[in-house]
Amino acid sequence: MPKIADIEGTPNKNALKFILKEPLTWGVARSFDNAEAAKDDPLAASLFEIDHVTNVFYIDHWITVTQDGEANWQDLAREIADPIRAAPAASKQSEEVVASANDLLDQLGPEDQKRLERINIMLDEEVRPYLQHDGGDLHILGLEGNILRIHYQGACGTCPSSITGTLRGIEHMLRTIEPDIQVIAC
Repeated sequence: MPKIADIEGTPNKNALKFILKEPLTWGVARSFDNAEAAKDDPLAASLFEIDHVTNVFYIDHWITVTQDGEANWQDLAREIADPIRAAPAASKQSEEVVASANDLLDQLGPEDQKRLERINIMLDEEVRPYLQHDGGDLHILGLEGNILRIHYQGACGTCPSSITGTLRGIEHMLRTIEPDIQVIAC
């Protein structure tokens, strides 16, 4: 049962980042945009039972919860804390999700796998630490030709700057290694 070490605001005023003393996963991001998507995840499902919760994103030692902008964060944070504290710490399920994601990457041709590996290295070094610091992340949905499809998670999913400035910044940076790449947020 993870204990909350700290609570931080994010650039998205409708999202809070809860820093935990124990991990919820081992390197596996979980992102849910609604209660239906979260029905098979006990932690996320319990958070969506709380009024005003609109998004749940967690990985390792932190969880970001986004609200609809209608609730007082001080009251809502107290409600959100109970299901977080009741959640189990990281489990074998996290390892299985990683293995499943790796299976999908194996379906790419060798050249595209190398391209995606270079892209991920750059994202891991230059982009993800900043997004994660702000309570979000991005997940690569696919690489088809010169089109890289990404999905913002957590606080980044509903932050206006993600869709405009951040997306263009990522595309500009990736063009240093893939000159013709187009980055599309889905």
